[in-house]
Amino acid sequence: MTRRQAIDSATKYFDSGGFLTDLARRVHMATESQDSGRAGELRAYLVDEIIPSIDRIGFESRIVENPVAGSAPFLIATRIEDPSLPTILMYGHGDVVRGHDGQWNDQMSPWNITIEGDRWFGRGTADNKGQHTINLAALEQVIEARNRRLGFNATLLLEMGEETGSPGLRAVCEQNKDLLAADVLIASDGPRARSHVPCVFLGSRGFVNFTLSVRLRSGAHHSGNWGGALGNAGTVLANAISSLVDGRGRILVDALLPTHIPASVRTALKNISVGGGPNDPHVDADWGEPGLTTQERVYAWNALEVLAFTTGNPISPIGAIPPVAHAHCQLRYVVGTDCGRIEEVLRHRLDACGFDRVEVAIGERMGATRLPPEDPWVAWALDSIERTTGKHPDLLPNLGGSLPNDVFSDVLGLPTIWIPHSYGACSQHAPNEHLLGSVAREALQIMAGIFWDLGESASAVRDRRKEGALVVQA
Repeated sequence: MTRRQAIDSATKYFDSGGFLTDLARRVHMATESQDSGRAGELRAYLVDEIIPSIDRIGFESRIVENPVAGSAPFLIATRIEDPSLPTILMYGHGDVVRGHDGQWNDQMSPWNITIEGDRWFGRGTADNKGQHTINLAALEQVIEARNRRLGFNATLLLEMGEETGSPGLRAVCEQNKDLLAADVLIASDGPRARSHVPCVFLGSRGFVNFTLSVRLRSGAHHSGNWGGALGNAGTVLANAISSLVDGRGRILVDALLPTHIPASVRTALKNISVGGGPNDPHVDADWGEPGLTTQERVYAWNALEVLAFTTGNPISPIGAIPPVAHAHCQLRYVVGTDCGRIEEVLRHRLDACGFDRVEVAIGERMGATRLPPEDPWVAWALDSIERTTGKHPDLLPNLGGSLPNDVFSDVLGLPTIWIPHSYGACSQHAPNEHLLGSVAREALQIMAGIFWDLGESASAVRDRRKEGALVVQA
């Protein structure tokens, strides 16, 4: 069978309703990892749904218990044809955020797929059940097309806790380095830059969550009797934040910024656009770092966001001076930013600006990653996608959001190629999450082409990469 026939088989799988059937069955499983009562559903997704579907195509599966107590297990499955062949690592997550039952349009159930035109509604359709269902189905089509052979080895890592911060993922990868050893990660999550154009991204922005707090006294006091004599915690905190980021979103602390934007990153972003879709918000052209394009601000620079700010009683304001204020903030950052000392940097800046009474508490964090755009795997992936679709794919040096990609690049030392099958206005994490049927159909074709081409040329790319001795992450 030929490459074209393998792609046609993947198309037939979609057109015949096979993809809808498989995805609907998986969406119906309420795998809400943020709900402590869903432990049974999380395990069942791996044991009862995924393992049978990959056993039939030659994978050997094992459930790996999470080293973090009370957290969901992992699935590691391997399909080894020849140890001398290249190995790819595939990744996905079967957990979803809360379904928000009752909040969807027209009383749609989040646990059933509802199709309206090109939009397939259902929790997990975009994030991430639809995406890993596409990849596994395309892999199966290629295995059948090649008479049960691939021409490379494949390993699948599926987790059930990504929506709660991937607890245990780093430890599991550290403990199973030999089992997860590979030549490249090829995975799918997140959105395309433009819904109608295939996309490849090479890493993700990292993030650090932190809370700033002001505690001036134990109780509130009448704003008339004491106004002008007592400090206002909300006023102090608002001004403290303004010493970090100005009213136009420009970060004012050099230590919270990347050193520069590499030339290869600027080049890759030239033809990328942000926004402009029918459901996209209006882009504020004058927001963020001056002198950068919008796409550079999102994909190549840092952003400091105030996610929540509370002081006094926002629901029922009263004439009293608030004694306490809290702001929950987030730094989204790219490779080239030193975030190892962020608490020290924040403390130094606040003290220097006279805000020594502002407390700093660092919360969850995730590292920034970016495979150099000149890595041989990048050109290979772009060429494969263009051969399949006739479209020149968008190349993002990194996703604007965050993924646990640092585990794959830092712990496992892998080059990382992400091929997303969703789009920015898919409403992931919100009511009315949906997948575009047209994108899913094209994605099945893309991934069938990717897996076919791996069997043809993965060894050559692996060897070329070794000869170039490229650094895995820039």
